[in-house]
Amino acid sequence: MDPLENMGGRSFVEVIIEKYSPENFPYRRGPGMGVVLISTPQGSPLKDRLNLPSVLVLNACGISRAGDQTEIAAFCAHVMELDLSHNNLQDWHEISKIVSNIPNLYFLNLSSNPLAGVPLDPQYVEAFAGVRRLVLNNTRVSWDTVLQLTQELPDLEELFLCLNEYSSVHPSRVSCPSLRLLHITDNSLHDWADVRKIGSMFPSLDTLVMANNNLGSIQDSKDILQRLFPNLRSINLHNSGLNQWEDIEKLNYFPKLEEVRIQGIPLLQTYTNAERRSLMIAQLPSISMLNGSVISEVEREDAERFLSVITLSRLCRYHCLVTKYGKLEPLAEVDLRPRCHAQVEVHFEEKIEQLNIRLGQTVAELKKQLTTVVNLSTSGMRLYYIDKGSAFGPEEMRYNTRVLHSYSIQDGDEILVVPKKK
Repeated sequence: MDPLENMGGRSFVEVIIEKYSPENFPYRRGPGMGVVLISTPQGSPLKDRLNLPSVLVLNACGISRAGDQTEIAAFCAHVMELDLSHNNLQDWHEISKIVSNIPNLYFLNLSSNPLAGVPLDPQYVEAFAGVRRLVLNNTRVSWDTVLQLTQELPDLEELFLCLNEYSSVHPSRVSCPSLRLLHITDNSLHDWADVRKIGSMFPSLDTLVMANNNLGSIQDSKDILQRLFPNLRSINLHNSGLNQWEDIEKLNYFPKLEEVRIQGIPLLQTYTNAERRSLMIAQLPSISMLNGSVISEVEREDAERFLSVITLSRLCRYHCLVTKYGKLEPLAEVDLRPRCHAQVEVHFEEKIEQLNIRLGQTVAELKKQLTTVVNLSTSGMRLYYIDKGSAFGPEEMRYNTRVLHSYSIQDGDEILVVPKKK
């Protein structure tokens, strides 16, 4: 008997047989959907075996062990993506039994399995050699184990290490040149020296996501930063601890950087949202996207002019823009908010009343307001709008549901009230 059977939980094989049984999935519904019964020779122990979809999702199924490896190999020959998140796998040997019997596997999600303090025996690492996308979020897997995997996975392209409580990292003896994307958000990294180590370990990084780490100042020189991330195209520094404009300027030293995501940093807290975006755009002349939005040429010019107005004279970028645009005077403040009220003259018979009306109300609501002024019921009056700045005559306000601001009413305009004829 498998000694792990005494630990409780379920095996990988038990779960796939139960979930993809003919009773639950009797028909194939399309590529990668449902199951198919495959006829095998009479007497075969794998008669009527299941043929699983190529994308296999077995999250939160209570899996703690592999089960019969022969059956895994038979069931999963064509499986390419495997989600085992939120299970109870806490033995790398058991995980390796599953992975080693899925020859075409390239995506593996082990998130939220209890792997804290669980060593990875070197003899089991080879089982993961074909994996190209590996998700280890919230596993508390040790950094030493991460290094073991990155050193032995020759085709690893994407690695997810979020919520693992890393406060620091140590460098690897061997780099991982295949890695293109690293997610290491929601950890406790605070020293830029750790980012330097990551750059050395993964020299081909295209995308680095480090949101929700309290990273301090970028301490490296231009020469170091250019060599550290020669291929970096996108970086995410949301909610980091950056608090100097010089740190933002240093992002320009990454030679291929095109996209920056950076919100929630102390440096920007005193500015409005519009000012934050303008300042970031002006500081980063080479990027084409900021916080997920494309930067237009008009927006860039406006941002650069804005930076040349405000006093950030210690910055190199400021002096470049003053040379380009000259020293500009602060822009006049213009209130672009829509008007809410207007002061109008209400004419009724020989009577004229000054009235403050709310422009967000409808014609029907205005009639109700006027009942106390003209002593008519709402059904007994007709309203006409007179634009004093227009050569056209009165415009009847005939639609009760029309909102007043659609008439472009201004202070000084007139409302003419006429009784309805019986």
